[in-house]
Amino acid sequence: MVYDALIIGGSYAGLAAALPLARARRKLLVVDAGQRRNRFAEHSHGFLTQDGSKAADIAALARAQLMAYETVEWLDAMVLGAQRNGQDFQVDIEGGPARMAKRLVLALGVVDTLPEVPGLAQRWGQHVFHCPYCHGYELQQGRIGVLATSELSLHQALLLPDWGATTLLLNGSFEPDAQQRAQLQSRGVTIEATAVREITGHADVILEDGRVQAFDGLFIAPRSHVASPVAAALGCEFSEGPMGAVIQTDAMKATTVPGVFACGDAARFGGSVALAVGDGTLAGVAAHRSLVFGGH
Repeated sequence: MVYDALIIGGSYAGLAAALPLARARRKLLVVDAGQRRNRFAEHSHGFLTQDGSKAADIAALARAQLMAYETVEWLDAMVLGAQRNGQDFQVDIEGGPARMAKRLVLALGVVDTLPEVPGLAQRWGQHVFHCPYCHGYELQQGRIGVLATSELSLHQALLLPDWGATTLLLNGSFEPDAQQRAQLQSRGVTIEATAVREITGHADVILEDGRVQAFDGLFIAPRSHVASPVAAALGCEFSEGPMGAVIQTDAMKATTVPGVFACGDAARFGGSVALAVGDGTLAGVAAHRSLVFGGH
């Protein structure tokens, strides 16, 4: 059979993309490898009606509601590749037969590349974060450290004083110039130039000179890359952003390959559950409209 749409990725963006297609009674398949980007964080914040809910619970409830629609199928599997086959797309599935679809929605997600600082990866999503809007409030105006990864960390350091007393840990990543130092001073940010040796305890930073700075939470700006090679294999173009490349889309989430749409963290700069859901909804509506009216 040929599905009307096949959605690769069943996290927040993919689930949101599936819903308008399901409500239009289109036959669709969601293929998901089970690797949500925020699987390291227990709770999600900033999403209307779900503020403070467990991240896994939001995804599970969304899936249950989606699967109540009779035209939806779900497959827990890894997509190995995809290519155009005549007017349709062939999607190769690990451990199973290929599937055919008229439209593809890529909700592939991204993989974060964390700095190689001992103790950091173990605290990712628990005491080390990347989004102040998602996790800043819960620090209760405590002590916040920004572990710099590049000059872009200046942006985080200037934002975070609204959530607590902020220290920018340069860790040899860059040297602020006079103007940048003035900006930091105007926001009350402390600059720590000594390199970081290790992170221990809750979010305690051990510096190379042996000093220990205790924080209530740490923030970093990690680089990321799209979690699957499928978009590149299809010929989708990418846009290079400050933290990595994302799939290029137009205002209606269409990629540069006709019939292929993309949404979520893999197709936008900056991510959160709320943004992923809005992005996915737009992609699902656009995919449905293209089935009705043709074109992209």
